[in-house]
Amino acid sequence: MNKREIHGNAALIVIDVQKGFDEAEHWGPRDNPEAEANIAALIDAWQATGRPVVFVRHDSPKPGSPLRPGQEGNDLKDFVEERRGRGEGAELFVTKTVNSAFYGTPDLREWFEAQGVRQFVVTGIQTNMCAETTARMGGNLGYEVLFALDATHTFDLRGPEGYRLTARELAYATAVNLQGGGFAEIVPTAELVEAAKG
Repeated sequence: MNKREIHGNAALIVIDVQKGFDEAEHWGPRDNPEAEANIAALIDAWQATGRPVVFVRHDSPKPGSPLRPGQEGNDLKDFVEERRGRGEGAELFVTKTVNSAFYGTPDLREWFEAQGVRQFVVTGIQTNMCAETTARMGGNLGYEVLFALDATHTFDLRGPEGYRLTARELAYATAVNLQGGGFAEIVPTAELVEAAKG
């Protein structure tokens, strides 16, 4: 296997790793209990190599959401918050009210252009919602997008006519949609960390 190339200024986007997602009674069953450890490993690798990191927070406008501003659930999880500002590379904090980090404040695309970023890695919550949407939009905008599926997680979801998919099924669907559709490449955390060091 050829060694993966991670650009010197490849960005890591850490999406919506917020305390409100720990409220199991609101969200239901989740997948991938290793997600948080993998997210932490990616942040550490990016910061240690001076690459840019983008932290994203979802400020939900929905009245009942655990992620709405003013609630503790809106805060980034402690292991992410304590890593902010610790890297040698450029850092950006984006807030948004919709699914794509490209529709937030400040403007992510403008920042990428200023930093010369053409490749980025997606990690965070939820796999099939804001993480997938950001990856799809990045692919459409012409970026090389790498998606760390094992550094994301999501929740079971009910759809039309009562049909339900488990979190794991939804994660697999995201992987197929992104890579099969040409939006992004699915890459394991360990491979990304190793490539960043190289």
